Amino acid sequence: MTTTRTTMRSRTGTKLYAVRDESGQFKDIQTYKRAHTADMRHKSEAEKDAARGPIEKQVRKAAKDAVKSVKSSVRGAVAAVKRVAKRAVKQVSSPPPPPIVIAEVAAKKTTRKPAATTIAKVAAKKTASKPAAKAIAKVAAKTTARKVATAK
Repeated sequence: MTTTRTTMRSRTGTKLYAVRDESGQFKDIQTYKRAHTADMRHKSEAEKDAARGPIEKQVRKAAKDAVKSVKSSVRGAVAAVKRVAKRAVKQVSSPPPPPIVIAEVAAKKTTRKPAATTIAKVAAKKTASKPAAKAIAKVAAKTTARKVATAK
């Protein structure tokens, strides 16, 4: 990018280049000799293109295309890493319950008696009024409860 330079002379008579910013203030002051020498060292894009041969142009184009391809694939990889990182952050911020709690809940659910077992026991208690009859009713209730439990 070229900048507009104003030429001026110092008190000693040396020619200067002054570069100004947008507000008009001096941003950089260079001696003409040093600035001109630096300008001569650098070639413009048009000069560079004219100096290149057809093979070099093809090689440069292929290199640019390769760089562009690599950049796009890297962008995709970066996006994938960001997605995985977000998922990991979510999992860490709200961790699942520890396995001990899960095992306790599962044990409580499996130790509950089925409704058929409790109904059979209540019916046996109501029908049995004598002590011997109560014992027989309990045994009958237990056997029916086992049958119901194994049927499931």
